[in-house]
Amino acid sequence: MMDLHTLSGIRTPCYVVDEAKLVDNLKLLDAVRREAGCRILLAQKAFSMHAVYPLIARYLDGTTASGLHEARLGYEYFGKETHVFSPAYQVEDFAALLKYADHLIFNSFSQWIQFREQALAAGKTCGLRVNPQRSTQKQTIYDPCTPDSRLGVIRKAFRPDLLTGLSGLHFHCLCEQDADALEQVLAAFEAQFAAFMPLFSWVNFGGGHHITRPGYQTDRLVRLIRRFRQQYKVDVYLEPGEAVALDAGYLVASVVDVLHHDIDLAILDTSATCHMPDVLEMPYRPRITGAGKPGEKEHLYRLGGPTCLAGDLIGDYSFDQPLSPGDRLVFQDMAIYTMVKNNTFNGMQLPDIMLLERNGALRLVRRFGYEDFRSRLS
Repeated sequence: MMDLHTLSGIRTPCYVVDEAKLVDNLKLLDAVRREAGCRILLAQKAFSMHAVYPLIARYLDGTTASGLHEARLGYEYFGKETHVFSPAYQVEDFAALLKYADHLIFNSFSQWIQFREQALAAGKTCGLRVNPQRSTQKQTIYDPCTPDSRLGVIRKAFRPDLLTGLSGLHFHCLCEQDADALEQVLAAFEAQFAAFMPLFSWVNFGGGHHITRPGYQTDRLVRLIRRFRQQYKVDVYLEPGEAVALDAGYLVASVVDVLHHDIDLAILDTSATCHMPDVLEMPYRPRITGAGKPGEKEHLYRLGGPTCLAGDLIGDYSFDQPLSPGDRLVFQDMAIYTMVKNNTFNGMQLPDIMLLERNGALRLVRRFGYEDFRSRLS
């Protein structure tokens, strides 16, 4: 666990990625891929800090991308396999994608018809995303299996007459879930698509597998993958994002001001809407080192950011001691879906990015400034 003494000298706000924890996650993922006989890819949509791609590449098989820029990043900095899925490829991007992608996954038969000649002529491995229509979660914003979802071909729209040239199927139905949810999705997938499996050589089980979370049922996952591989004689891919960098990063912030209204308020130099937007989008309450829920500790504060947005609120937290300007707060699990989603609303400074190396040294990876804000829009 990151301690405040280690961080006392750094400028805030700052993302700090913990290399030792990252390696712990990677070793566990590598053990799963070896035991199950599957391939595991980094989903860059969750974590795309390419400074550590050479490290991740020692353990995983490649990357997944949602479009041209992620595909190029994975190709240039990670190497190995580069898989791309998009709900709809654009004509002006597709030719460039052919330079970077090994696997191209299509979201519809109309897109497959439009681009198949180009993809096959370039020697690319092609697949189709299907939708088993088996929801296993309550957060509809992250559920690709909601009714009328735009993601993946449902069984009644499946075209067996258009499968020539496709070598695999892809589904992605999970979000921060365990192997029991995967088992339910697999049952639905097999009930609908098992008859076509002799035509394919691989199946991608997508992401959302919370493999590195304490208590995750890795033995169950391994059994599911082994059984599927043996039964259908196919390669199996997983593409976790969160599991790669889960609990491997922090966002260090400072208290700028304290206000005493009906509830005590602390304004920080970090913003929910700019630096951790999932706090508002999901929503969720991030953990802070040493802080408790309301009522757990003596001093209660509502934490907010420095933007003009009235709702730029991180949440209510209790502390053992009163907060004062200059105090440091360490938000946990901030490597995933933070750096990739942050923004400069209100001209907010993007946090520095630092790497806590395994030898205990802190290394500055990137510092942002006015030019990064200015160059975004003109």
